[in-house]
Amino acid sequence: MSENKYHKRFDSEYKKVIVRLVEELGKSPVEVAKDINVSAQSVRCWVQQYGTHGSAAFPGKGKLHPEDKEMRKLKKRNKDLEEENAILKKAMGIFAKDGR
Repeated sequence: MSENKYHKRFDSEYKKVIVRLVEELGKSPVEVAKDINVSAQSVRCWVQQYGTHGSAAFPGKGKLHPEDKEMRKLKKRNKDLEEENAILKKAMGIFAKDGR
């Protein structure tokens, strides 16, 4: 766990331990949150992320889940194609005016 003046940061292993406290030991998110001095919503969010992504949860700052990485790649490809399409439409308009 690293901490700055405004925001606590917890590494992925620490979050996984917290999730285990909730899931395996049956502690409530509110109880665990009080013990580690974070909001119950944070603990619930970690449990949900772990439930969704399993051991791939909490990839770290700047890292993406494989499906998120693919989605980002597809969105970039879509944007590039839209820009190319717009350029081609402008070019067609210019050539159509010159042909008259």
